Amino acid sequence: MDQGNTAFILICAALVLLMTPGLAFFYGGLVKAKSVISMMMLSFGALGLIGVLWVVYGYAIAFPGSEGLVAPWAIDWNNIGLSALIEVPEGAAYPPLAFVAFQATFAILTVALVSGAIADRAKFGSWLIFAAIWATIVYFPVASWVFNFGLAEDGSFAYGGWITYGMQEWFGLGAIDFAGGTAVHINAGAAALALALVLGKRVGFQKGVHVPHNPPFVLLGAGLLWFGWFGFNAGSELAADGVAALAFVNTIAAPAAALLAWLVVEKIKDGKPTSVGAASGAVAGLVAITPACASLTPGWAILLGFIAGAVCALAIELKFKWGFDDSLDVVGIHLVGGLIGTLYIGFFATGTGLFTGGDGTQLLVQTIAAFAVLAYSFVLAWIIGFAIEKTIGFRVKNEDEVAGIDTIIHGEEGYVLENTKA
Repeated sequence: MDQGNTAFILICAALVLLMTPGLAFFYGGLVKAKSVISMMMLSFGALGLIGVLWVVYGYAIAFPGSEGLVAPWAIDWNNIGLSALIEVPEGAAYPPLAFVAFQATFAILTVALVSGAIADRAKFGSWLIFAAIWATIVYFPVASWVFNFGLAEDGSFAYGGWITYGMQEWFGLGAIDFAGGTAVHINAGAAALALALVLGKRVGFQKGVHVPHNPPFVLLGAGLLWFGWFGFNAGSELAADGVAALAFVNTIAAPAAALLAWLVVEKIKDGKPTSVGAASGAVAGLVAITPACASLTPGWAILLGFIAGAVCALAIELKFKWGFDDSLDVVGIHLVGGLIGTLYIGFFATGTGLFTGGDGTQLLVQTIAAFAVLAYSFVLAWIIGFAIEKTIGFRVKNEDEVAGIDTIIHGEEGYVLENTKA
């Protein structure tokens, strides 16, 4: 067992886990002061719930092993509860539970990302029910499509999900998604759009009405996300080697370029570059580079960052034009950014991109993967959300939304400036 690589994976898992509290700060700063506890609790609720489900059965669904093309929805009953993975096989590069831990953090973060679309108006209990069902029938299977693959001794695919192994068999090239552009960002962004449509618009929804109450929280959250993202991207190599180093450098370059591009668009469009814009631009670049971080040279990563930052800065305006209330721009940043990063690989991936030695096949498989995940996640998220709304209810009362839902749902306030009970 390689202790160096084992330590690398475990450290990266800890970094990715930190991203969920980071996301809570990022989202919490974007909502109004009377909803900050509720917003942050959606992320922490996902952390607790998905952490348990992953151990009980989530890993068994996401990584069912098998031979050849794995069914779109499969489960390895031997790995229920993970007890069969405690022993380290002879000759293994790292303990199986190190990989389990690393992938658990991906599942937690993906579910937490969805919550940004329903800020200020969602019931906590209903959110947890949605999160449990969506993770079970959407995230865990999609993770299997993308991340569940094994190699034979000669380096060829031995088994895997249809996005990796299946595309390889059908088109000669598998889709590239190194760290989760489809499984994480497109997946979460599509579900966020579905929930935004199910829950409807916030009271008084229009441009300029709902403003971030705490930009320093947003910057703190973006910083924690960026820090954790090095584990997200470089850690997906599962070894401290040259590929991990390339992913690390690209995780600096792309978001830095996206940050600048977002600020330029803001300056041109609104007259002022903002701190929230800087944070949002960095996250947009991080989203876009996620699937491509090991497949691009740093120069192409910078170009991707510029494109993602500029396009996502414009894409967040679509909710006002098309009339859906994606509260914290999960669609504009994660869905759009994930699509940009996933499709960009088809043009500029080293050796297989359309403009870097390929013939268009890589672009074809990237497109199929991206839009298949988008459609699957959107349809099922809409069905789950609609069913919850029509039964136990998903949205709080309008009067509670206007008053602020922290005290209604959690009995707490984000900012207590005076002890009125004393």
